[in-house]
Amino acid sequence: MSQNRFPPGWDEGRVRRVLAHYEGQTEAEAVAEDETAFEDRTGTMMEVPRALVPAIRELLAKHQA
Repeated sequence: MSQNRFPPGWDEGRVRRVLAHYEGQTEAEAVAEDETAFEDRTGTMMEVPRALVPAIRELLAKHQA
């Protein structure tokens, strides 16, 4: 059996809390959360082909460094 690996700053407890948050949401709460994300003017949401996601993540990582 392989051991779970988490991103830096994450552990099993954090994953469980996030899952509990989203699994416990009503549909209305989930929609409200999504709408709030789209209204946030500090970032942007866009659709990109899945094949480009790794390259975009790499660019974002370089930008944050």
